[in-house]
Amino acid sequence: MHVTHLSLADFRSYARVEVPLDPGVTAFVGPNGQGKTNLVEAVGYLATLGSHRVASDAPLVRMGADRAIIRAQVKQGDRQQLVELELNPGKANRARINRSSQVRPRDVLGIVRTVLFAPEDLALVKGDPGERRRFLDELITARSPRMAGVRSDYERVLKQRNTLLKTAALARRHGGRTMDLSTLDVWDQHLARAGAELLAQRLDLIAAIHPLADKAYEQLAPGGGPVALDYKPSAPGEAHTREDLFEQLMAALADARKQEIERGVTLVGPHRDDLLLKLGQLPAKGYASHGESWSYALALRLASYDLLRAEGNEPVLVLDDVFAELDSRRRERLAELVAPGEQVLVTAAVDDDVPHVLAGARYAVSEGTVERV
Repeated sequence: MHVTHLSLADFRSYARVEVPLDPGVTAFVGPNGQGKTNLVEAVGYLATLGSHRVASDAPLVRMGADRAIIRAQVKQGDRQQLVELELNPGKANRARINRSSQVRPRDVLGIVRTVLFAPEDLALVKGDPGERRRFLDELITARSPRMAGVRSDYERVLKQRNTLLKTAALARRHGGRTMDLSTLDVWDQHLARAGAELLAQRLDLIAAIHPLADKAYEQLAPGGGPVALDYKPSAPGEAHTREDLFEQLMAALADARKQEIERGVTLVGPHRDDLLLKLGQLPAKGYASHGESWSYALALRLASYDLLRAEGNEPVLVLDDVFAELDSRRRERLAELVAPGEQVLVTAAVDDDVPHVLAGARYAVSEGTVERV
């Protein structure tokens, strides 16, 4: 799969830009702050319905504009598809496929798949659990786009349940009043059902990606491993099937109910879990050096790419200003490993930051213009 044409309107710094794209390597080169990352960010948004740089859509709309448009022509084998997203901050986003009538934005998931390498990847190893949960859930959705609906259902139920718990906590603090919490049992069922589906997918993903990450780390840093990926659930237990995970979550919610009512927040579920990354026998977070942390983060991304490709979903590889962050050895090894990709999009401040093995098309990016050179 590869993107053959990218069109943006009022997205970030671009009032309008049209970028033809070829298979193989394409590098966008130009000084910082000129809009290189904006281009690959748009491709990534089509794959995940989110940005790797900001949490909301508002910064993605050009100043003074009401909305932004991302449009891409995508080729998968002999099949061509046109996918379009309209970003409307504060309102519902819109989507179209092949200029048909409007579809739900999440219906476009799976048309474009990406694996992104970016300076922010270091947070996968050194950052908070939320970074690792996001990594797992975005890859789950890339493997199975229907999981976007499960994730949305879980977030909706979690929000409703937290609202009920917060109201109950406030009532107890002000006057010692108690509330009828019978509806909490219903929300427990919904949360555990969606949570069990999400947990089952995460556990399956970790089992699949673990050996690939270990292999990738060895390729990047020979003799530096092994790496291990261990899931750390907030609901204790060893369940793996959806039904057993459901029962495990229900039991944990029952045990935590008194504390949850006191604190006014849901303390159990996939939103509280973590992925423990180990290097040798030690946690990578806090023990791995800066270079080892980079190798680990890159190994996770390479493993994601290998997994999607093995499952027949060749993703677009996006390397956003990542080579400038690496030493020469890691830079060359990473370039050699990604070079065979069907489509590789690279951003760099100067040509020298793009390894020679990644020869291909070049675009100069400057002051909102994108010109092939």
